[in-house]
Amino acid sequence: MSETPRPDTIDRRELSAEQQAAVEELLFRLADDEFVHAERLTEWQIYAPTLESDLAIANIAQDEFGHARLWYDLLKQLGYTEPECIWERDPTEWTHSLLVERPFDAGDWGDAVLRGYLYDVAERIRLEAVADTSYAPLADRVGKALEEEAYHREHATNWLERLTADDDGQARMQDALDDLFPAALSLFDPGPREDDIVAFGFRTESLAAMRTEWLETIGPSLEALGLAVPDPDEVAQSNGRGRYGTHTDAWHDLYDEVTATYREVDFETPVELRATEE
Repeated sequence: MSETPRPDTIDRRELSAEQQAAVEELLFRLADDEFVHAERLTEWQIYAPTLESDLAIANIAQDEFGHARLWYDLLKQLGYTEPECIWERDPTEWTHSLLVERPFDAGDWGDAVLRGYLYDVAERIRLEAVADTSYAPLADRVGKALEEEAYHREHATNWLERLTADDDGQARMQDALDDLFPAALSLFDPGPREDDIVAFGFRTESLAAMRTEWLETIGPSLEALGLAVPDPDEVAQSNGRGRYGTHTDAWHDLYDEVTATYREVDFETPVELRATEE
């Protein structure tokens, strides 16, 4: 059920050009992260270490695709089509973080678990920061996503406890943390309209504040498992890559895979005519 909007909320028909540009950036950030994260998670289906975890990772990926759909649908209300949002969009226009586009280390379940934990904690903070958004259509959709993200964090936390149960496991997970941490920080890189997003009330927290909360959340939790969180001031910075459309070669390879079937299908010719021609 939709929540009662704030008295000062803005409807899509009331957006100025400047406000629409800001809300579009926010929605693309949300949607692109979820979509690309989900695509990577599907690579673990049938390869997870137990049947239970195989089903769990499939369900998590499905949830993330669903969340991406929530945000892409809001962009469609602003005049975009689905092909413009996903299938025909130039890969350099995507604004997801570097964390979600990274390939998994081959056969490293710990990579998948830790990446999920770092991402899901950030996602909880991000969704809470838009729960009281001034953009009414967005406010109506946050609750469902927040509920499902709680399950994702629980799954990741349970596996982290198992994977760090002994010294060897802690060493492996520490290597994974050291490797993933710089890319995870890119979740909080600003885009070109970050100031407007906050000024218009589309998000009630700045990315800097959200980053601080994320560090204060993951730090004690991971340290309790015997892991040392790197000092964010001493790791390589992304310098805005990802949010400004500059991505790694791994993303371009993934984009080609994701859009391959779409490009092979002739959407201009009706199905019945294609059947006749064949």
